[in-house]
Amino acid sequence: MPAATVHNGRATGSARGAALAVDRVGPVPEEAGAAGASTPSDRFFDVAHRQRACRRFLPDAVPEPLVVRVLEAATRAPSAENSQPWVFVVVRDPDRRAAIGALTRRAWEEGGRAHSAGRLAPGLLEDVDRGAVGGVAEAPVLVVVGADTGRTAAGVIGASIYPAVQNLLLAATALGLGSALTTLPTLFGEELGELVGLPAGVRPVAVVPLGRPARASGPPRREPLADHAFAETFGTPLPGAAGR
Repeated sequence: MPAATVHNGRATGSARGAALAVDRVGPVPEEAGAAGASTPSDRFFDVAHRQRACRRFLPDAVPEPLVVRVLEAATRAPSAENSQPWVFVVVRDPDRRAAIGALTRRAWEEGGRAHSAGRLAPGLLEDVDRGAVGGVAEAPVLVVVGADTGRTAAGVIGASIYPAVQNLLLAATALGLGSALTTLPTLFGEELGELVGLPAGVRPVAVVPLGRPARASGPPRREPLADHAFAETFGTPLPGAAGR
């Protein structure tokens, strides 16, 4: 059951030093800012506003160059002292994906669902439930994200890993792939690490499914910016935030 690994920005079979993938989506206008033309910044914000969790996937294979391109974007993220502690294990083998799916389901059924039941709207709970009990494992690619604890201090592992995961999610959206971030299977970190052969000192911190979305989804629902952003002190309205 082979699993491809991308560690600290080096990906087997990739010779391209990629700029952030979102800057490559769509035609590049001859003149930035020309009437009706889409600029790189326009395309970036379009991707950022469209990115959302996908928990239902088509079985279609994801070409290796797309996976590598997504992971290249992930490795362009910042990290504490440029430590780059990320490790990505790309899992395609059906048996291994099913085993990771079983860990996800186990974590959900042994406490995750009960924790979320009173916190999520019914529709969202139904979607999360479907993903946890099978949707994640149905994705043709699972990326197990690990943290090399020998590269940076424990207190900054999250700050050094999750920006890379966000880059991964954005790049997947830019390339028309569905994705999501789940930490449920990491509750059984030792078993998850054994499944993908993580060495001592590399701790699994997330799993990201990748694949073609099984259904179209609109933009994510978000609370108004003004409810979360302030000027100078908490509670002071931020100019320009109203209505955003």
